[in-house]
Amino acid sequence: MKHQSIFNELEDRLQQPLPGALAHDVMRATPVGPLIPSFEHKVPAKPGAVLIVLYADDEHIKFPLIKRQEYLGAHSNQVSLPGGKAEPGEDAVETALREGEEEIGINRNDLRVIGKLSDFFVIPSNFIVTPIVAICNRIPVLRPDPREVKRILTGNLFSITQQDAIKNKEIVVSGDFKMMAPHFDIEGEVVWGATAMILNELCEVVRPMLK
Repeated sequence: MKHQSIFNELEDRLQQPLPGALAHDVMRATPVGPLIPSFEHKVPAKPGAVLIVLYADDEHIKFPLIKRQEYLGAHSNQVSLPGGKAEPGEDAVETALREGEEEIGINRNDLRVIGKLSDFFVIPSNFIVTPIVAICNRIPVLRPDPREVKRILTGNLFSITQQDAIKNKEIVVSGDFKMMAPHFDIEGEVVWGATAMILNELCEVVRPMLK
């Protein structure tokens, strides 16, 4: 019942104004040294969505993340939330649910969408991403799509809301650029960038409910 109470309170809170950039900026990576990445986009940002599936597991609230396969693209081999670009005619909820089914095999009929977080502009890939929050009333059975997903990770919402959850580490991106990256350490993986920013907004929203 404790978890259901949290989920109900979160659903109500997601209908109210969100912290947005105030939460995102805490996790924003900054350049180290003289080389600074530059991204110029000549076309409008593409719409997309990611799916945050929350579920109770004993005393914890958990959620799945994916580590992407290596490919020629901005987010190769990175940890992210399940999600991707919108297909023609889809809204954000439809995109997030479809991508969840395709990438981690989660059945949309097991989910209850309770709201969304702030839209987020992913600069490297030129996407406007809408994070959709859904509840699963049982521990989901997940199946990674081997074409896109190297592994599925399990995040713990209680853990990433702790005061010492945010770490800092220097990383190298695109082969040349050094960045100091605030991040969450989840199952030994560095969760940074857009995914960390989105998760930190969720943390800011849900933290008062977990006390």
